[in-house]
Amino acid sequence: MFAACADPKAIEGLTWATCYLTSGKHLDFYWSFVTVLLLLAITAPVAMALGFGGAMAARSQIAPLRWLGKAYSAMVRGVPDIVYFLFFVIALDQGIEYLNFLRVCPDTSLPVFRGMEFHVCPEAKVPLATASAFVNQAYGFGLAVITFAIVFGAFVANVIYGAMQAVPRAQLETAEAYGMSHGQVFRRVLVPQMWTYALPGLTNLWMILIKATPLLFLLSVKDIVYYARELGGTKTQAYDYPHPDWRLYYFLGLLVFYLLMTKVSEIVLSWIANRLSRGQATAAGEAMRKAAI
Repeated sequence: MFAACADPKAIEGLTWATCYLTSGKHLDFYWSFVTVLLLLAITAPVAMALGFGGAMAARSQIAPLRWLGKAYSAMVRGVPDIVYFLFFVIALDQGIEYLNFLRVCPDTSLPVFRGMEFHVCPEAKVPLATASAFVNQAYGFGLAVITFAIVFGAFVANVIYGAMQAVPRAQLETAEAYGMSHGQVFRRVLVPQMWTYALPGLTNLWMILIKATPLLFLLSVKDIVYYARELGGTKTQAYDYPHPDWRLYYFLGLLVFYLLMTKVSEIVLSWIANRLSRGQATAAGEAMRKAAI
């Protein structure tokens, strides 16, 4: 079969389709779906951790820490997401190379900013010019994960902070009256009930995160959108087998993929919401108890 695929112009029919769909570019296309899923699997918990820390900081009794937490949770409100994505990638990349410049370059007296351009010695470039394509892709993916986590972590911080504020103060005071410490009230009363209020907002953020994954293309990561455009076109970098413009069919495939992702997410998140609301002394929990009777 592989021998038959050696000359794309000399094959046709089912053999052509088999060779086309198993070409190296298509194998990369299939792996790009794994890249998107891996991004979601890593970014979501990291963003949750950053958001939870930001919300706790915003509630802190220490003024500088409270200001920092509120500034972090508010930083995404007035600026388009794409600006953050492009800024963080450039800033992180140059920051890493600058630290490497101080460590490995023989002459650190030279300025790294020369006019509008950023220059470091070849030894400080990350990744190195001799690095493999896999290393370059892995580095770009790592920067993308950090960027996504920072941006969506700010959204999560805002949602969790609002959910903590929504927990009735009377319940916290009652717990304190029973002799619970501040830490016990936080762990046993505030946090368990906070999730019921936070979950609708977190559900929306998860859906937005899924829809934001095509921004990987802007961060120099070859994702499913990149390959759909390249493989569906007539003459592009991925032009291995001649065919008409099939971009419509490739993007319809992406449409089905994202619809399946959101549908599965809705089912899982609905189950989580039911579990978290069970037994909770909240309006959502009360409504679920009445519906079950």
